[in-house]
Amino acid sequence: MRKKLFQKTLIASGLLAASIATSPLMAKVDGAQAAKLGGELTDVGAETAGNADGTIPAYTGGLKDAPACYDGGTFLCNPFPDDKPLFEITAANLDQYKDKLSPGQIAMFNTYPDTYKMPVYQTRRTAALPDSVNSASKENASKTFLAEGGNGLKDYTVRGYPFPIPNDGVEAIWNHIVRYRGEAATRLTGQATPQVNGAFNVVIFEDQVAFRFGLTDIKPGEDENVLFYFKQKVKSPARLAGNVLLVHETIDQVKEPRKAWIYNAGQRRVRRAPQVAYDGPGTAADGLRTADNFDMYNGTPDRYEWKLVGKKEMYIPYNNFKLDEKGLKYKDIIKPGHLNPEYTRHELHRVWVVESKLKPRTRHVYGARHFYIDEDTWQAGIIDHYDGRGNLWRVGQAYQMQYYHSKVPWYAMEALYDLNAKRYLALGLDNEEPVGIQFDKRYSKIEYKPAALRQAGVR
Repeated sequence: MRKKLFQKTLIASGLLAASIATSPLMAKVDGAQAAKLGGELTDVGAETAGNADGTIPAYTGGLKDAPACYDGGTFLCNPFPDDKPLFEITAANLDQYKDKLSPGQIAMFNTYPDTYKMPVYQTRRTAALPDSVNSASKENASKTFLAEGGNGLKDYTVRGYPFPIPNDGVEAIWNHIVRYRGEAATRLTGQATPQVNGAFNVVIFEDQVAFRFGLTDIKPGEDENVLFYFKQKVKSPARLAGNVLLVHETIDQVKEPRKAWIYNAGQRRVRRAPQVAYDGPGTAADGLRTADNFDMYNGTPDRYEWKLVGKKEMYIPYNNFKLDEKGLKYKDIIKPGHLNPEYTRHELHRVWVVESKLKPRTRHVYGARHFYIDEDTWQAGIIDHYDGRGNLWRVGQAYQMQYYHSKVPWYAMEALYDLNAKRYLALGLDNEEPVGIQFDKRYSKIEYKPAALRQAGVR
């Protein structure tokens, strides 16, 4: 019944609706479609115009420059400090807004009727990207195509989005998987897995990621199937400190599986880590997320069938600068059941709706996932996760913000809410750390070799 209601809502809204089966070599839009990019559509494929009633404005380039309040540090000031909520969605008025919420969002109100709410603000289309990313995306539109089975990309200009005008669901998912997150990034980030009563401890990671094109010493033709290199060191608590995860993320993971290694500080040894994929356990996650829940969704899409349902308007977390405020205490953010709504911001945006269903004779703890992907950034804003029996299980929410000092759209935080356990995982806490995320550092390939793990894991 819920699925039928959702599909009727898409059609009734008058927005695009489609259901296109995945084709192994589909892509490469024709010249007339590609010509829309940079005009009727933005360079990355979003609708440039606003909506009919003006609640979604036209796209005018995004937040391209740092606001006057920015002091040049690694923490960003809120460029919209005077914005106030237009209204709040609560369990009491939920019926007025159901058509612009996912089943998972609705379930959050039903699960936490007394405490969960969504403050809704003016919509600001702040997404902005470097010119090189925009131009590469326009180039990809007419040349990039899917590898056999949809499990990789061919003729792909790595800096850009591969399918700014997607033909099917798997193309839209690839836009999320390879979306621009800077050339390299370093962050101290906290992960919390609160108990039902709200009690929590924070695991601090030092994450270091370098996209292939951002390495200082990469050679032409070298590691062409690698998208990025990722290293994650546990800084605290003491019982985990010094453990290091290394990943070479490949583009076509069926042809060349993701390469992963773990350094265990207690054993002082490096070993391969094939479990860092699909529904393998997330690091220090207390069973509350899978490996492919990281960054909302990552890895190869080969275990699912994908369907592009269409586009609709939805209230999703957006411009969450307040949640990333320097000095905000973790105890003020982490509350029983969900993040403190006082520090969250939701806006009305157009999203691509993509449904995935587990393929027959294929294994994963999630039988289906429904994605709601922001049109301006190609980032998943909401992902509803269903178990093998078709029951709604977990709700992923990404609290997006624009890192305007580096022209990078990404997440301030991400949370995965388990409706059955009434617990959740929050990742991205950095408010109490000495520095925020940094996009200006550069790394060499040697730093991402397995032999470097022992040195990185020194406590």
